[in-house]
Amino acid sequence: MKRDAIDLGTVKVFTLFRKYFIPTLFGMLSMSAVTAIDGIFVGHGIGSDGIAAINICIPLLMLFTGVGLMAGAGSSVVASIQLSRRKPRAARINVTQAILFVTVVALIPSALMMAYPSATARLLGASEHLAPMVREYLLWFIPSLMFQMWCSVCLFIIRLNGAPRLAMMCNVAAAVISVILGWLFIFPLGWGLMGAAFAATIGLFAGGLIGLVYLFRFARKLRFYPIKWSVKSMRLSFRNLGYQCRIGSSALLTEATLMFVGNQVFMKYLGDDGVGAFGIVCYYIPFVFMVGNAIAQSAQPIISYNFGLGYRSRVVATERIALLTSVACGVFIMAAFCLFPHILVGLFINPDNPAARLAIAGYPYFSAAFVFFILNLTVIGYYQSVERVRPATFLALLRGFVFLIPSFILLPQAIGTKGIWLALCLSEMLTTIVIIVMYGRATRIAQKKFAASHQLGA
Repeated sequence: MKRDAIDLGTVKVFTLFRKYFIPTLFGMLSMSAVTAIDGIFVGHGIGSDGIAAINICIPLLMLFTGVGLMAGAGSSVVASIQLSRRKPRAARINVTQAILFVTVVALIPSALMMAYPSATARLLGASEHLAPMVREYLLWFIPSLMFQMWCSVCLFIIRLNGAPRLAMMCNVAAAVISVILGWLFIFPLGWGLMGAAFAATIGLFAGGLIGLVYLFRFARKLRFYPIKWSVKSMRLSFRNLGYQCRIGSSALLTEATLMFVGNQVFMKYLGDDGVGAFGIVCYYIPFVFMVGNAIAQSAQPIISYNFGLGYRSRVVATERIALLTSVACGVFIMAAFCLFPHILVGLFINPDNPAARLAIAGYPYFSAAFVFFILNLTVIGYYQSVERVRPATFLALLRGFVFLIPSFILLPQAIGTKGIWLALCLSEMLTTIVIIVMYGRATRIAQKKFAASHQLGA
């Protein structure tokens, strides 16, 4: 496989971004399609209760995906900078450590959840009515979490290797396998939620396996490197992993919190039908998240590599393109949700269903968040790419906890059930305002420094 042909330091940044963004976007959307297509099959084959049961499990997927993205983003940023400084061995060691880390992190909690599925269902907030369905789904869904994390880390590394199309194919393969098997298991075989979960697990396993085989056998710049197991080497490994996690930690926050807290609030105000309605919406949240993630990940290798070389103008140009792309994508997706809620809901369940009616009414309010949502992800991705851990984590905490949880609690009390749908919009909008304030402050400081240096020079 002849890859590594993308020169991140000299090719025009718009050309580089386009080469990364198109395959990365399709790959990310394919990853989201694995869960969404499950939902379509479950909605038509089982009903809104099946969707609600899966939605209660989705925070687990988002949490584990977040850990994978954290490790993948952190290792990719570090490896990009090391490659720009002609240190390929150090870059390979960081990549290997990231894969080992997510494997260990996935195995231990997965084993515990498999041993205690009923307790896990209760912990996730399942009602007595939904608990048996949640337990059924969990038993076949939990093994997929490790494969999902493999996919998340491998895709960062494969793109950095100069093979964004191969990264896309890992996700496309997972989605296609999940679609075919999901239809087979749910309809002809009648396996219900077990079939939906099993299909997704097999698809994600295939995608993760493709990524691992590539890194073992075919990668040139970034491939797995033997890890030493001495005390000193292990100490250095933990230090490297800690740094990678600090850089990528902002990827871990928000989306899992949104779904977990949202489930509780919808259950409180609207019952099981409310959770079903929120579940339909949450099948689309990963698509929106992956669009923002695709923009950030497409810009990341370009920004990190040129940041390592000290090419500030190329870093600024790349981020400007990413921000414009995020606004355009956010407006497009928001318009689709506002104009076609019946079609989007009807893909999952009959529009006359009580849960469907709630979702159709709530979509226009919920979609108001999407421009801010994608823009904020892009800005956080920029801070990750230039190793600015504090602002990235600060902004992620704002949108994931500081603003989001109070919005879910206070808005419904202030304006009724519309407030549940608008909670995400308020949280993301407030985060965007903070970003604008931070940017204005940084600009003023830079202008003062420039003026001071100019006076000294005079």
